[in-house]
Amino acid sequence: MNDAPDTRKPVLVLNGPNLGRLGSREPDVYGADTYQDLVDLCRLTGEKLGLAVDVRQTDDEAELVRWLHEAADGRIPVVLNPAAFTHYSYAVRDAIAQRTAPLIEVHISNPAAREEFRHTSVVAAVATGTIAGFGLRSYVLALQAIAG
Repeated sequence: MNDAPDTRKPVLVLNGPNLGRLGSREPDVYGADTYQDLVDLCRLTGEKLGLAVDVRQTDDEAELVRWLHEAADGRIPVVLNPAAFTHYSYAVRDAIAQRTAPLIEVHISNPAAREEFRHTSVVAAVATGTIAGFGLRSYVLALQAIAG
């Protein structure tokens, strides 16, 4: 039995609406990988990078805001796919603006190459950076940025 404290840097990987439906939701846009594949990839990547990755998904804006507050209060870095909240949620934007550690906005697809309404991110200006268009690899790149 190992009672040693976990010394890995904590990271929250937060996912917004409809991402729990990966694998069945528009596979031509988001691919065939499932949400569980995403969770497994993030955790495995975190282990390799010495990060304690906590992956969460919600369709509820208020819950996402609470998680962002938790990260700010704990000085915890965040990888965030705000999904549809990207384009209109000033509540999510304002919660991100309170961050006390890096926050990387990620997208599986490239919003700039999609419908016009997806071209604007209200959260990008308060994020540390944005990674988009690399499928699930966008998360790997974000975790590498946080670890680096």
